[in-house]
Amino acid sequence: MRKIKKKTWPKPFEKILSGEKTFDARLANFACKPGDILILEEYYPKTKKYTGRKIEKKITFILNTKTQKFWSQSDIKKFGLQIIAFK
Repeated sequence: MRKIKKKTWPKPFEKILSGEKTFDARLANFACKPGDILILEEYYPKTKKYTGRKIEKKITFILNTKTQKFWSQSDIKKFGLQIIAFK
């Protein structure tokens, strides 16, 4: 199990904190796997400063859109992809 720290802007941070947002979309420029801990640190982009607030979430599922085989690359380029959370 690894701990992975990432910046999160205030609005998404609040939605994750309240439980409304139960997913995160990130560039796949780092390795992670189910069981790892994602540490989301609240960050203000205008001031370029962290607030000191953090949320720790256990990663349960990862969808890497680059390696998906469901749609053609031309359809992805035309429509994009959505990440949909549900309960």
